[in-house]
Amino acid sequence: MREEQVYAELLRRAREEAVLASCATLLEWDEDTYLPRAGVEHRGNQLALLAGLHHQLATHPRVGELLGELAGSDFVADPHSPAAINVRELGRTYARLTRLPRGLVEELTRTTTLAQHEWAAAHEHADFARFQPWLEKIISLKRCEAQCLDFHAIPYDALLDEFDPGSRSREIARLFEALRRELVPLVAAFTSAPRKPNREILDRRFAPEQQRAFGIQVAGVLGFDFERGRLDTARHPFFCTIGPGDCRITTRYNTHHFNDGFFGILHEVGHGLYEQGLDPEHFGTPMGEAASIAIHESQSRLWENLVGRSRPFWQFFFPAAQRYFPQALAGVTVDDFHFVLNRVEPSLNRIRADAVTYDLHILVRFELEQALMRGDLQVADMPQAWNNAYRHYLGITPSNDAEGCLQDGHWSAGLIGYFPTYTLGNIFAAQLLARAEEELN
Repeated sequence: MREEQVYAELLRRAREEAVLASCATLLEWDEDTYLPRAGVEHRGNQLALLAGLHHQLATHPRVGELLGELAGSDFVADPHSPAAINVRELGRTYARLTRLPRGLVEELTRTTTLAQHEWAAAHEHADFARFQPWLEKIISLKRCEAQCLDFHAIPYDALLDEFDPGSRSREIARLFEALRRELVPLVAAFTSAPRKPNREILDRRFAPEQQRAFGIQVAGVLGFDFERGRLDTARHPFFCTIGPGDCRITTRYNTHHFNDGFFGILHEVGHGLYEQGLDPEHFGTPMGEAASIAIHESQSRLWENLVGRSRPFWQFFFPAAQRYFPQALAGVTVDDFHFVLNRVEPSLNRIRADAVTYDLHILVRFELEQALMRGDLQVADMPQAWNNAYRHYLGITPSNDAEGCLQDGHWSAGLIGYFPTYTLGNIFAAQLLARAEEELN
């Protein structure tokens, strides 16, 4: 009975933390969708305060006492039981957060809130110099975070571990080297192939309002519940879950580039389906959360690429696409459309990259992030380092910073170490699909 009472108190505290965190998530969603530019500084103060309060709750000494009473007890003897999983993962989170000073947590939140808007302005004007001081401050703060976490003298591993627990940069580097050996000659074979898809198809006019309507229809068929979620636009596609029954996804539309909006929706729908599939009774506990960001990305990459670019998918959805875009798809067959959606060629933009070259984009970011954290690369030298890496791995060079090192918003949000989860997600997705095909056939 004593252990059950201790466990109940631990879960009550965990759920209080989750509700408080969900308030911050709602403010972050509003920041990226509807917040007026002049409200950014105040939003940074709001989020910093909430981050500090959440840190105070999450690191309360009583949480440590409760975890100590339950660890190693018969109550968690079965390692696969919900109680054992919750205690283990809550213990891991507690150990991590208690190493971080509240002031550092607040300053990171305040800085990244402001930095995201400075990044957006810098991207708009293709001006890295505008964003440089913000990235310098973020890297400095992330080094402080890594130092507090004391991860075997490899700062980057401390940040990587947050997104995919247990992953280490040495292992990820070996994985990328294996991929690079296979991908570089494969890309060369595709680009030298005599048969080419008609790229002009995707550059025709696809009205944003029709893109949205078509995307909503497809998302609904795939299972995304719009009674428990919504679709909006943002500078950079993302998803977030406010709480049970409230999962929000975003995309951005390009009138003359169909892939931007549609595959942005599919990617975020993959995240949304995972979130909507979690048991609401476990909200606020590890049993009600994703196993890792890499597993989360496996769902988005599976629906975006392995399903969303497949021939059966478009055999089913192409008639609807023709109804939504009668002029753009006039005279286009399903084979033409499927072929152009799967064209392989080196490109400058990660989000628009095909499934073959995509992991080379992630490799660039993985290597640059590590160099930044080690101090081997100065922030001021990032544009040139980025351009050199793209020339080396993809054989192309950005013409400006917006095409280059300013194209992603992850660093402005402090998400150093996140990018490798996309490649891990690709690999996990391929394994999941292979197993599904094996079981269904």
